[in-house]
Amino acid sequence: MEIVIRALVVFLFLWLVTRAAGRATLGELSTFELLLYVTMGDLVQQAVTQQDYSVTAAFLAVGTFALLTVGLSWLQWRVPRTRPVVTGRPVLVFADGSPVEESMDEQRLSLADLLVAAREQGIRRTSEIEYAVLEADGRISFFTREGEGAGAPDKPPQG
Repeated sequence: MEIVIRALVVFLFLWLVTRAAGRATLGELSTFELLLYVTMGDLVQQAVTQQDYSVTAAFLAVGTFALLTVGLSWLQWRVPRTRPVVTGRPVLVFADGSPVEESMDEQRLSLADLLVAAREQGIRRTSEIEYAVLEADGRISFFTREGEGAGAPDKPPQG
């Protein structure tokens, strides 16, 4: 039972650490964040099992983490009000042609990172961006202005 309680405490701690570390996706982790997440595995094993290398201890620790993960997923599905606490809220980071610096500073998102994400989506100029949202999972959604001639033509070209 002690392993289950330790796993619960460590799981909650890891959840807090990953929420505090930011919204970067795995492909966008800094070197420090990657090292943090890799070393957490070994540190967690020591903290949860107290050097108990038995198969039973491993099953209890992994099972507790799995149940907590499924439980949090179920909770945010069943009680939508908990979703912002469990996974976070989307944040507006670009509006009306300019960055929302307060939001970007709060999320530790640089203008350079925002521009890279825009280029990856085929956006050439910031003037094309109506607004951008940093999603809870770390992706950035861009909403572009619809200009004259945007979209499909009314008739296919004759040719």
